[in-house]
Amino acid sequence: MIAIDNTLVSEDLLDKQFVCDLSKCQGACCVEGDAGAPLDDMEVKKLEEIFDDIKPYLREEGVLSVLQQGTSVQDPSDDEWVTPLVNNSECAYVVFENGITKCGIENAWRDGKTDFRKPVSCHLYPIRITSYKSYDAVNYHKWEICAPACDLGKELKVPVYQFAKDSLIRKYGETWYKDLEEVAENWSD
Repeated sequence: MIAIDNTLVSEDLLDKQFVCDLSKCQGACCVEGDAGAPLDDMEVKKLEEIFDDIKPYLREEGVLSVLQQGTSVQDPSDDEWVTPLVNNSECAYVVFENGITKCGIENAWRDGKTDFRKPVSCHLYPIRITSYKSYDAVNYHKWEICAPACDLGKELKVPVYQFAKDSLIRKYGETWYKDLEEVAENWSD
């Protein structure tokens, strides 16, 4: 583990390679799993605030799920806030474009309808963060459905931390990321 500020970063972020290959996985991470995307308290409030702005970007099934369940729900297995699901399957905010899942929230953000890009847990993937009292554990999450992303990452030689640069900066800031880059440069020497 690598200590940077109040985080412990898994060495896998430097050692493993990853680049999403949507042409092969079709965005299965937004459909598979047993719960929606994890949300922090700020994101729970933000989704309530922006729902009317993102609603036109969502599928009818997604809108209905949000209207029935709320813009976020508590996962009964751990009482954490997550995005609602459609029929216990895909995230309610998912849209399908040419057979590939995309994020309706992110589409609204791209069009300038909201300043919220999407939940940071989605933006960070394949990185998962577990928050403890005095630090965050920043880990690489290996999932079988992401095998094409691992293959493409190896082919392009892109480590996980570089693939997730924008999201890591969003979460921890430029200075934190520069510290991680410095560790990574010395890591490969």
